[in-house]
Amino acid sequence: MSKDLAQYIDHTALKADTTKEQIMTLCKEAKDYHFYSVCVNPAWVETAAKELKGSDVDVCTVIGFPLGATTSEVKAFETKDAIEKGATEIDMVINIGALKDGQDDLVEADIRHVVEAAKGKALVKVIIETSLLTDAEKVKACDFAVAAGADYVKTSTGFSTGGATVEDIKLMRQTVGPDIGVKASGGVRDRAGALAMIEAGATRIGASSGKEIVSGGKADSDY
Repeated sequence: MSKDLAQYIDHTALKADTTKEQIMTLCKEAKDYHFYSVCVNPAWVETAAKELKGSDVDVCTVIGFPLGATTSEVKAFETKDAIEKGATEIDMVINIGALKDGQDDLVEADIRHVVEAAKGKALVKVIIETSLLTDAEKVKACDFAVAAGADYVKTSTGFSTGGATVEDIKLMRQTVGPDIGVKASGGVRDRAGALAMIEAGATRIGASSGKEIVSGGKADSDY
């Protein structure tokens, strides 16, 4: 087991049919392997927070997930509710359609709503869904996340047309500079893939295959 590599991992279970038993297993694995966090849907935040109380594992949840098409007000409410229930990290999805429409002010304001709702209480990662964007749009999305005060940019939900690539991680790192986190998510299934993302500039890995990543095995699926 590699504790150093484990500390890059948000151990993830976001499928719609995830059961309580699976959440409990996720939390146990996170504690056993010393993963940085578990990443669960909002309905499971309270369960995960109780199970992980007193451990070194954070509780991450997703907001506006997976489409990013809820309103900013709803995303802010989701954020506050999740924090009240024990979340310490927030992964929010941008308004992808607004970005592609060139509604730059709306996209930045949408991110800022979540950042303000989480301020001082939880770290915010901004999911830009790279598989749906041009390189120019990826750069703009990263710029908006930085301007809005987010802590991280993140490649993907894992539920769209593609996941993280080394090229996207390099582009995102180049765009945000050294002081903002970059999370590679979607399609990272083994140790070699995780190390390639870290080498490209990722500071966090979102994956359901955390055990395989640290042990050198290979998983069959993402989330």
